[in-house]
Amino acid sequence: MNELLAVAAITWLAVISPGADFAMVTRNSLLHGRGAGLLGATGIALGVQVHVLYVMLGVGLLIAHTPWLFSAIRLLGAAYLVWVGFQTFTAKPVTGQTIGGTASLPPLSALKAGLFTNLLNPKTTLFVLSTYTQVVSAKTSPAARIGYGLFMSGSHWLWFSLVALLLSSPSLRQRLLNSQRALNRLIGTILGLLGAGLLAATLAPV
Repeated sequence: MNELLAVAAITWLAVISPGADFAMVTRNSLLHGRGAGLLGATGIALGVQVHVLYVMLGVGLLIAHTPWLFSAIRLLGAAYLVWVGFQTFTAKPVTGQTIGGTASLPPLSALKAGLFTNLLNPKTTLFVLSTYTQVVSAKTSPAARIGYGLFMSGSHWLWFSLVALLLSSPSLRQRLLNSQRALNRLIGTILGLLGAGLLAATLAPV
């Protein structure tokens, strides 16, 4: 029971802490509507499940003991965040028709945005790896380990779906989109700074 409570506490602290996933769902929800935000949340949850899968298969230990491999993942994540941040910063304002109707972002693109943001996020890699190596006992059954992974993934989906639902509510979204050029620049800057900070940390001498 103590192990379960520890996994739950660590998971929810990791989920609600601001980061690239939160910025991505915010971007999708505000600029492209509720469907895009929810698909972004689903992509994030799928990404967490991929992290859990490779850690359970032992690849996570390889990453932990192969610094250059983990650094390569960090660099890819940094480059992706900077690229998405630039796209958001320079995005054209959403039209009135799009605000009131169908999201302009194709469903697959919305899903991939959440998926790749999470997959290339070293924060999630470290969260899953540390949980399975430091908190979960080696004696824990495979079924329980799978259950923990599903809980982690489900928690991410639930939290970011709630964020998407809140930020895509018509009244709030309309008010924010009235200042969408400034909003685009703010979200783009946040994503870019997250990527730049990650890049600087990766390239900094040990």
